[in-house]
Amino acid sequence: MEQIIGVIGGSGLYEMEGLTDIGKVSLDTPFGKPSDDFITGVLDGVRMVFLPRHGRGHRLLPSEVNYRANLYGMKKLGVTRIISVSAVGSMKEEIVPGHIVIPDQFIDRTNATRSNTFFGNGIAGHVQFADPVCAELSMELFAAALAAGATAHRGGLTSVWKAPPFQPGRSPICTARSASQ
Repeated sequence: MEQIIGVIGGSGLYEMEGLTDIGKVSLDTPFGKPSDDFITGVLDGVRMVFLPRHGRGHRLLPSEVNYRANLYGMKKLGVTRIISVSAVGSMKEEIVPGHIVIPDQFIDRTNATRSNTFFGNGIAGHVQFADPVCAELSMELFAAALAAGATAHRGGLTSVWKAPPFQPGRSPICTARSASQ
């Protein structure tokens, strides 16, 4: 089975350098419109699908991103693996701007300000989320980052909070405690 890699770009990543045989796909999903058109192409012999998470021009707030439509669209286009890129901060002093972190766990503290399931409306499902990251892809990304000369950290907790990010008070302390346990 051919691997098709999906890349969801975060803030500042609106196109993929080096992509050839470029096409553009606009589609509707049962969950509404995705963030933008999907860009298809080939990078070093690998078929790719790229989507800017916040739309070209960074026009969508995080709470406005239709994550379900984005993922459904990727699946509809045959994507077998997804790499999501984010520009975020760290609670650990040894991880500084410019470092790459390949997380292995997630905490969502947005209190469901957006739909967070593909189920409901008569469809019940239970999805295991103990290990939400593909270990094989994680190792490949980590090795590629090191081979490119980047400082990379494997394993980490991505914590998503309702805005404002890194607000004063207890939120960052709770996250730091969770990450260290």
